Amino acid sequence: FGAFVISWVSTWMSLLMFLFLSFCQVFNDPIHGSVELPPLLVKIIDTPQFQRLRNIKQLGGNSYVYPGANHTRFEHSIGVAYLAGELVKALRERQPELKITERDVLCVQIAGLCHDLGHGPFSHLYDGMFIPQMQPDVKQKWKHETASVEMFDHMVKENKLDEEMKKDQEMLSKEPCLVELILLLLPALKWAFTGRGEDKSFLYDIVANKRNGIDVDKWDYFARDCHYLGMKNSFDYRRLILSARVCEWKGRNEICFRDKELFNLYDMFYTRFSLHRRAYQHKTGNIIERMITEAFVKANEYIQIKGSRGQTFNLLTAKDDMEAYTKLTDNVFEQILNDDNQNMREAKEILGKILKRNLYKCLGEFPSKRSEDEIKVSICSTINLIQTSKLDYGKKEKDPIEEVRFYRKSDPNKAITLTREEVSYLLPGNFEERLIRIYCKRTNDQTVENDRQYFKKFKSIHNEFSGPQVFLFTLLSYDPYFRHVQREKFPIHEKVIQAFTQKFKNKALVSFVIEPFVKLDQVCLVSVELSYRF
Repeated sequence: FGAFVISWVSTWMSLLMFLFLSFCQVFNDPIHGSVELPPLLVKIIDTPQFQRLRNIKQLGGNSYVYPGANHTRFEHSIGVAYLAGELVKALRERQPELKITERDVLCVQIAGLCHDLGHGPFSHLYDGMFIPQMQPDVKQKWKHETASVEMFDHMVKENKLDEEMKKDQEMLSKEPCLVELILLLLPALKWAFTGRGEDKSFLYDIVANKRNGIDVDKWDYFARDCHYLGMKNSFDYRRLILSARVCEWKGRNEICFRDKELFNLYDMFYTRFSLHRRAYQHKTGNIIERMITEAFVKANEYIQIKGSRGQTFNLLTAKDDMEAYTKLTDNVFEQILNDDNQNMREAKEILGKILKRNLYKCLGEFPSKRSEDEIKVSICSTINLIQTSKLDYGKKEKDPIEEVRFYRKSDPNKAITLTREEVSYLLPGNFEERLIRIYCKRTNDQTVENDRQYFKKFKSIHNEFSGPQVFLFTLLSYDPYFRHVQREKFPIHEKVIQAFTQKFKNKALVSFVIEPFVKLDQVCLVSVELSYRF
């Protein structure tokens, strides 16, 4: 009888899988392998509004620095939809009491698929550089997330997807689905959503988590960007999916992770920092984007894009009309380059310099807490461009792990936090760094060399810009005080502080960390990490 039941279950599972695959479409993705998406998502993909993402590079101007970085928002969006489905399905299987429905899974997947619909030419260049330069006095900064919601609404109406959604809605639930799909694109810290109870608030953290930064959007672009940049990615999102659970924390359901995944999460945040340091904030990639932005500003009023009701829009105003915005992609680069209009001459010259690798020169960089405006006051007027690059773990100067909830194997339903003392004394003392880069538009070698010499003198005079230097020491102490030290509560010995303060009495201590790694009978070897400015 047991064999019969097993055979019967196996037959039905095979039949269900056959039916599932009959309706789903399989995409062969270089990062995640075979990706299966339901019919409604495929219908969204097969629209002009979504296909537009094929012509928007994921890493903007960095494609001119890293030869392989030509991937687009199109494949990234498919990857996010897939990972969103994997995470929510894992939670549903692991915790049936959450009552995650098929409609919930579908909504989260569509939110992942459509979260980047609002990106403009060269991704963050458009909303991060071009628009602020065109509208410097506008307090309410325009963001691509806002355009994603508007483009989603436009896509649904233009392609009559609301009829398809109603069909799925009748099969899955009587509750409204369209409003939730749009709202899922705009997660918020405070509960402000309708159509779903607060007990499912964790669903809004899956695609874009503003609370602690752990979301499937990052999981995909970390893996995808590292792949195409030719960098190694030590972070493993699959382990997090396997350990994810929903627990209550201060009256709100949150996605928590097993305590042993702590360092995997630190790998995730370090991957973010590393990608910004090595790629996203690359000095050459950044200056190429500045040059593209200059060209866009000069060409703005001469670009004509047809929109709704026969109106025409330029590069700046196209974002206000989704029909026009659908036509605005990276292709505007070639449009400017090949335009015969004499008014485009300056813009064409700038883009031509990029293709000929005749780029603005980076004179150097240094850490600083000063603003660009403060630097401009004290720097030579012949230096034309100043740029601030902020590097952090995702929460500015704070440790992002402070906002993450964990659970222990002994009590998987209780959410907890982990303190620095429970983690390691070798964690960074500061999680944020800001760099000031100085660029020169002049490309003559002799002139640039003069500017470089000036920059060196400028940097040497302003010692406050010098960043913290880290040195490692090993101390050999015969002080009996060290004999009964607890690793979790290891205080800084007063004599050690006095010794180092005396040695570096003219320096400003930034951080001071002591880590015991060997304890003998009367001797304790101690590793000391000392950071100071000089």
